[in-house]
Amino acid sequence: MAGWSFVVSDALEKVLPETEPRALDPRLGPTAFAGETVAFQVALRPPASRSLTPVGRVRAEVSVSGPATARAFRVELVPVSLPAFPVHDDGYLRDAPGLYPDLLRPIEPGESFVPLLAGWSSVWIEVTPQPDADRDAAVTVVLRSESTGEPLFEHTQRVEVVAERLPELGIVHTEWLHADALADHYRVEVFSPEHWRILEAFLAESRGIGMNTVLTPVWTPPIDTAVGHYRTPVQLLDIEERDGRYTFGFERLERWLELCSTVGIRNVELPHFFTQWGAASSPAFRVLSGDVVRRRFGWDTPADAPEYRAFLEQLVPALRRFLDDAWGLDRVFFHISDEPTAADRAGYRRAREVVADLLEGCTVIDALSDVELVRSGLVDDPVVASDAVRTFADAGFPPPWVYYCVTQQDAVSNRFIAQPTARTRAIGAQLFAGGHPGFLHWGLSFYYDQHSRRLIDPFADTSAGGAYPGGDPFLLYPGDGGRPWRSIRFRAIADAMDDHRTLTLAEQRLGREVVIRVLDAEGGWPMDHWPRDPEAILRVRRTLIDALRADAPADQAFVNAAASRP
Repeated sequence: MAGWSFVVSDALEKVLPETEPRALDPRLGPTAFAGETVAFQVALRPPASRSLTPVGRVRAEVSVSGPATARAFRVELVPVSLPAFPVHDDGYLRDAPGLYPDLLRPIEPGESFVPLLAGWSSVWIEVTPQPDADRDAAVTVVLRSESTGEPLFEHTQRVEVVAERLPELGIVHTEWLHADALADHYRVEVFSPEHWRILEAFLAESRGIGMNTVLTPVWTPPIDTAVGHYRTPVQLLDIEERDGRYTFGFERLERWLELCSTVGIRNVELPHFFTQWGAASSPAFRVLSGDVVRRRFGWDTPADAPEYRAFLEQLVPALRRFLDDAWGLDRVFFHISDEPTAADRAGYRRAREVVADLLEGCTVIDALSDVELVRSGLVDDPVVASDAVRTFADAGFPPPWVYYCVTQQDAVSNRFIAQPTARTRAIGAQLFAGGHPGFLHWGLSFYYDQHSRRLIDPFADTSAGGAYPGGDPFLLYPGDGGRPWRSIRFRAIADAMDDHRTLTLAEQRLGREVVIRVLDAEGGWPMDHWPRDPEAILRVRRTLIDALRADAPADQAFVNAAASRP
């Protein structure tokens, strides 16, 4: 229709209001394995107008031909008060506070929306071939004027389908679900029927990013909490104390594990045994003593307090027995303390000695970046900050688990709203190329300000009260009715993990050497380098899918020819 502008774009484009988006290259159009979700966008800009009246509301109609389903979302702008710290690299879309595309708000059948009048916006289309799909699908998108019924734009997008399923993600992937934030945001009682329903919805949604491990609040995790402050208790464990002896009830924990099994979560992380950034104190526990539930331990209890050790001598063996019977200890990860630094070595050592004998034979992981903590034998399974991975490799350590958060901002992948989607998605290929066995991030659903002093509205504050670059605290928005709403970054992490699965399948069929050569043709994908050309990711995927379909021989001539194709 006259005056309107439309562009079909791929899922790696963030449609900024002031910039005409990059068009989808038809040679790199969406290709999905059976059961895999892929996406594309229709960007739109209304004609110049002095009011909404001549523009009106728009309906997005989506239909599918072929063995697939499709969903439409409105890409909404969200406020970002801190897009980047003042000192940062050049890998950002913008670095000024403002409105950025991120929230994927579902468009319900028959629902219309008001397009952004002052620039470009987009409709996001997700397509999922059926698990047994064996032929391509075609998705038709019609944007229609609600007032006149006339189509403003119509486009049919072919989605190429690979008639096989990807293997399960071959690494451990955990994103910290904050159960207390969900209870607080939705104003429901902790572990009430409504809270359990919300927890199930968020856990089930998290499987969409390949999350196979969940932080499990056996006791309230002592993380991201101001000294002397306590978050809403979300303790699954029942504890009763009589004359210095403790008994433990596991009914809620058993329900949690059953829920994890139902949605497909394979592993659980237990909360840290000591407080964050120094391991100075114990967590707070809720204990029934007489007829009253009281807080025991906490910030006023030193990590090496004899009474805390006496408590752990009863808790840990009982917990180990239960988990071994109900779940399997080989699928449980324990923590000492989160993010110890070089200045915390002595404190971390003291804390570790409190529980070392109790955790013998268990897998203990901790996020850190100080190589000396590992060199000295204090941490057997480190989760290393992405910007410290090269330091660990230079020191001769095998590829570790990887994490990133607010401070990993130079050269490495991250998930800040103001960063290009390609920068976020790059982590999948990087984890594969480096042979890293796991990936951790702290913010799946953190809806508090820094150190959890107060609850924030994540639709109005994406920066934890201005402390962290926008998007760092959460991937999922708390939608209406206890439903999680996705973000562009959520889909980028999902695609990253699907990239890892695709690379794994190609490695199984063609050999690792071939896959690494294809990656090398597009920049090599080390942890401290991400592709500035977003289509590099799509070219790697296209090359490997073509090779898998052809069952091509793993020789240099093939790799050179395939890697040079658009």
